[in-house]
Amino acid sequence: MTPRKKLEGLVAATVTPMTPDGRINLSVIHQYVDYLVSEQNVKNIFVNGTTGEGLSLSIQERKQLAEEWMCQGKDKLDHVIIHVGALSLLESQELARHAAAIGASGIAVIAPSFFKPTNKDELLGFLQKVASEAPTVPFYYYHIPAMTGVKIRVEELLDGIREQIPTFQGVKFSDTDLLDLAQCINKKEREQFVFLYGVDEQLLSALAIGANGAVGRSVSLELFPLPHTPFCYIFHCL
Repeated sequence: MTPRKKLEGLVAATVTPMTPDGRINLSVIHQYVDYLVSEQNVKNIFVNGTTGEGLSLSIQERKQLAEEWMCQGKDKLDHVIIHVGALSLLESQELARHAAAIGASGIAVIAPSFFKPTNKDELLGFLQKVASEAPTVPFYYYHIPAMTGVKIRVEELLDGIREQIPTFQGVKFSDTDLLDLAQCINKKEREQFVFLYGVDEQLLSALAIGANGAVGRSVSLELFPLPHTPFCYIFHCL
């Protein structure tokens, strides 16, 4: 991998391959990497996120997947972003340390969704405690309120965030609230932060607003987007 390239354009939200008996299937990841690079021309991936069912996997399974993607992506992928969010702060911190140890390009964290943060300070405190366990690794907030129920606006969260999380780089914005996204992009710090949109169906609108790219499930799957459709064209023009 080529470190410290700007993260932009297409980022594939990877599916976790499974065997028929429900075990993770590490043996096909090398083929998956080759498919993304050769067939989709995608060199950035987001591992163990919603598409990869990360929160349904054990901590050990998540570590094994992260290690295999890093191994198979060496000299082929530009960015391997590992989602390390968990309901448990200690588990999230453990995953962050592991991602740093294996050389991940970045880590992302989702808001805890059972005992939810109720305001910006509580959410920021959780994120800061995870980010501090990987102090040299670029950090991204994974905003997906439809799944977490945490509806704290990202525009509010960004105020002063670098003072709390010096490694903060941007947001995987998986919400349909395009007004919040636009306000984030239009903030004076917009040149410093990356905004990757995560709702495939609204990608064109997000790009028009100024999103830097997309973290998409569609680009990970051979069956969709279909060739010669407008959506396929949008993805391959990023």
